[in-house]
Amino acid sequence: MEWHEVFKGVPVDEVPEEIIAEEARERASLFSRVRLNLGRARAAVRDQLKATVYRGVGRPLFEQIEEMLIAADVGMDGTIEIVKQLEDRCIRKQISDREQCMDELADVIAGILRSDDAERQRIDVSAAPSVIFMVGVNGAGKTTTIGKMAWRLQELGKVPLMVAGDTFRAAAVQQLVEWSERVGCGIVKQDQGGDPAAVVYDGLAAARSRAVDVVLVDTAGRLHTQVNLMRELEKVHRVIQRQIPGAPHETLLVMDATTGQNGLRQACEFQQAVDVSGVVLTKLDGTAKGGIVVAIHQTLGIPIKLIGVGERLEDLRPFEPEVFARAIFGGADESEADD
Repeated sequence: MEWHEVFKGVPVDEVPEEIIAEEARERASLFSRVRLNLGRARAAVRDQLKATVYRGVGRPLFEQIEEMLIAADVGMDGTIEIVKQLEDRCIRKQISDREQCMDELADVIAGILRSDDAERQRIDVSAAPSVIFMVGVNGAGKTTTIGKMAWRLQELGKVPLMVAGDTFRAAAVQQLVEWSERVGCGIVKQDQGGDPAAVVYDGLAAARSRAVDVVLVDTAGRLHTQVNLMRELEKVHRVIQRQIPGAPHETLLVMDATTGQNGLRQACEFQQAVDVSGVVLTKLDGTAKGGIVVAIHQTLGIPIKLIGVGERLEDLRPFEPEVFARAIFGGADESEADD
């Protein structure tokens, strides 16, 4: 999926031709780059499978795959479903080669991750202005994600505005200021200790007066156990709803992939508090447990819309189930064949 397709409300005929051409060049190398950046997760899968002497396709291999999926943080329910589908496919197709079996495994996982409603996979910026509400715990990567999204939106001809709603930490405001300067995006902020709801109120007023297309609202990182902070988050959410009918148009939960299963309970609490519409899963390049993507999708029942697979601006990517599943779980390529 190209970036101009990810953002619902970006007219294709208004996207500069050079941007579409650049997206096509990025897309051409996407699989190899994602596989490279997800190397730790892929290596964990390959190493686990090398541990079995059995080379054919049968119960010993399926048991090994079960162990591998659980170790990769897929979760028990997801693992049972995946292995059942995989066994049925291998029997039906009479697959006897282990690498072919792994390719089938990638197809099964991609099918589970694929949303039945393609529109849910997109990020809605069709309203004027659209409001994207970013939530998550400290360190998950909210501010960095906002900066990279603002850069992409500007590339596609949209006018974004950042709102520094994390007033609890001076460093958070400064980090967002640095991103605004880096990508050339406007920002609304107050001093540390200000009322987050007031900052957001001012930001939305500024968006209307400046003809802004998309408002990107940062929030204080908080744990689900911090009741007062969760209530504050709900308050900010209500302010947005009152100021702009239908807003926030997207509420994106930013999650750190390296937290694995420990992040799922947090995600459930955020979903209950602010009705999360999608997940941005960051730091996938830093974890060996790539199966957490499956666990998130099945546990929350909401789409993973973006993934972070590196530090570069270009390393925030639309989530594509097929590319992701093949990059981690697919059969060996020539460089791995003799390992």
